[in-house]
Formats: sequence, C-alpha cells, structure tokens
Amino acid sequence: MQRYNKYKDSGISWLGEIPEHWECKRIKYLFKEINERSLDGGEDLLSISQYTGVTKKSDKIENGDLLTTASTLEGYKIVRKRQLVTNIMLAWNGSLGFSEFNGITSPAYCIYELSTNDYYKYFHYLFKTDVYKSEFKRNSSGVIESRLRLYTDDFFNIWSVLPPLHEQEAIAAFLDEKCEKIDAIVSIKEQQIEKLKELRQITIHNAVTKGINPNTEMKDSGIEWIGEIPKHWKMKRLKYLFNIVGGGTPSKEKLIFWDGDLPWVSPKDMKLLHIDTTEDYITEEALKYSSTKLIKKGSLLIVVRSGILQRTIPLAFAGRDMTINQDLKAFIQTSDLSENFLYYFIKGCENFLLNEWVKEGATVESIEMSLMLDNLTLVPPFSEQQEIVTYLEERTSKIDQAISQKQEQITKLKEYKQSLINEVVTGKVRINDKQLMATDKQN
Repeated sequence: MQRYNKYKDSGISWLGEIPEHWECKRIKYLFKEINERSLDGGEDLLSISQYTGVTKKSDKIENGDLLTTASTLEGYKIVRKRQLVTNIMLAWNGSLGFSEFNGITSPAYCIYELSTNDYYKYFHYLFKTDVYKSEFKRNSSGVIESRLRLYTDDFFNIWSVLPPLHEQEAIAAFLDEKCEKIDAIVSIKEQQIEKLKELRQITIHNAVTKGINPNTEMKDSGIEWIGEIPKHWKMKRLKYLFNIVGGGTPSKEKLIFWDGDLPWVSPKDMKLLHIDTTEDYITEEALKYSSTKLIKKGSLLIVVRSGILQRTIPLAFAGRDMTINQDLKAFIQTSDLSENFLYYFIKGCENFLLNEWVKEGATVESIEMSLMLDNLTLVPPFSEQQEIVTYLEERTSKIDQAISQKQEQITKLKEYKQSLINEVVTGKVRINDKQLMATDKQN
C-alpha cells in the first residue's frame, strides 16, 4: 500500500488532503431522492442494520414470529436494487446501505439513487467510514443522540470525495476482495469460539453430574437430563441447602441515603465473576428504609428477572458486603453444598435449568422461585466438591483464555478492516497498480 504521487487540499477541513486528480462534490449533485410507494404492500419487506446492511426481513425472523406489527404495508416505500436505504434516525451510526434486493421498507426511511454514472459500490464503502458517520452525526438534527435525524437536505449538503469512475470500480473491487478474506477469517474464529464455549459447557456439565473420577460406580439419578451420577452422591432440593435472600429498593422519601459507600447491585452490574464495585451506592442507614438486606461477601448472586434469561442465567459472587435490588437473589450457604459448586452446577446445567425455571408468558423473563427452590440438586461429599471446583477453575480458565485470545484477534481484524476501508476510499493510500490497470482494461 502506497500513497498517491501528488495530493491537494480538498478545501474541506474534515476531509483534509485528497489525491490531486480526485474531486469533491456535494451529495446533492450525485444522488436524487426516490419516493415510490407500494400499492398493496405485497413486496418483500426489507430492513436496514449498521451490521448487516439491507436484508430481507423474512430471512431474519424465527418461525412463528410476525414479519411486522403494522396492520398494512400499503404505502411503504419501494426499494430497487442498488438504491441507498437510510434510516434517518440512525444514519450517524452506519444504519444505511445499498440494497441488493427489490422490496419495500418503512415510510420513515429515505431512499436515494445515483443520478450520475458513478459506481454505487464505492459509496457503499465511503458512507460506512468513521469520518462520514461523524459527518452524518454533525449534520443531523436533534437535541439528544437517540433522536438525531439526518434529513435529505442535510444529507445532500455533505461533501463527497470523488475519484474517477475507473478508480471507484478498482477501489470497490479491491475492498470486496480484502473484506471477504477478512470476514472469512473472522467467521472461522467465531466458529472456533463457539466450539470452545461448547467444550466449556460440556466440561462443566460432566464434572458436576459425573464427577472427575472415571472409575466411580454410577447409579441412575432419575432425572432424564442428568442421567447417571456417582453412586455415593446425594440429591437434595435447593431450598434445604441455602438461605435465599431477596433484594429491594431504599424508600424514595430517603434518597439522601443513596450517597453512601455500600454497593447496591442490579443486573447491569453482573458483568464480572466477582463484584466489588457498582454504579449505585447506599449508606448502611438506608437499610432501615429498604426491603433489601445486607449480603455478606462470598454469597452467590443470581439474576431472577431480566430480559436475557432466555439465553443465560447471570451469576456472580459478592466480592464484598453489599445490597442487591429486587431483580436479584443471594444464595447463602447453610449446609454441606458450597456456593462455588452450586455456581458450576447451574452453569453446567444452564440449558436445562432455563427450561425448568424460567416463567413463561411474562413481560420480562423471570425465574419462578418455587420451581427453583424445589429443584433437585446434586450434593457430592464436601471434599469432592472442592476437588471438582479446583479442577473446573483450572480447565475453564484455560478455555476462557483461548476464547479471549480469539476475541482479541477478531477485534484486531475488524479494526484493520475498518482502517483499510477508511484509508483507501478517502485516498490516504493507493491500491496497487495491477488492480488499477485491470480496471482500465475492462473499461
């Protein structure tokens, strides 16, 4: 990758220098707005995302889900191939793209198409660059970020950097090739991460249901999804093994008690295995005016009400004395089952326990406490619990490290891809002569 031989000042502060033979034009001289409406709403419904661009809505919904809640799609805007679809409220974060499909989309979106013979694929990359997303945001109207709107006049007033047509085509072809390779590598690493997560889940499940001694005599647990367990293990209901302490909120009339140093933990804080800090703090005095109780360090915290309970059961340990809100419960050990073993038991059997515990039909997914507390839990001898926990801490830490490394690699690949696009479409670097020559020959 080299720079062009000569550059000139674009005259636009946020664009800076551009190759000497490139131009700058306002978008209004390159695009025109299209406002064609559907007569009956029978066309394919399209959606726009900053991540996937323009896609068919039918390709993304699950079986049985509604395609739309709208009573009719009559009057929706018609989209044709190679037209630009823009979500005016989210253009600033990249929610715009050129469609590869014919279809219809929300009347609230804007549809544009090139009015020149320029190459649409070049603008596909240009409008997703950081510098253009920043300019879309700067030209959007609104007081707060979630209400910003990029109206057509403001979009048209933005300057576009414009290489000659044959370079637009060569740049798009170059980026298509490079991005496809990068995306393929990212996809492989994401698949590897999923396999590592499956390995982690299987490792935990086997250890907490079968133990770590392969020569142990087994017996039928009587529970289909658990199967056989070591013969000397016991089974007890969760309500006989732990005290369950609920959370609550300090009295609204006593808001002065928020200004303290005692953590008040809610589901948004459940991001680490051990929680020491949070965004909200209360004073010990506030406990007098709250339904929440003081939770001792080391207690196992579990989210019992949250929109993410369909996928996972968030768990964490109290890293210090704290309080919790009404969406959490704390498990306090009262018997010969440790919080650490319970943590791994829930994580290892999570896929099954979600079906057993989560209340169906609620506005927000919630765990039915009576179902949880009546759940039969495996109870190995305490010394064996400690051995299993030590074994799993070692094994899962290695798997987590491998996952973390691959996630870092994915992050770097995506950053490189974005940087490559930014540099090439704005002329900061030049693609190789072979690709430019190949495009010249085609023309």
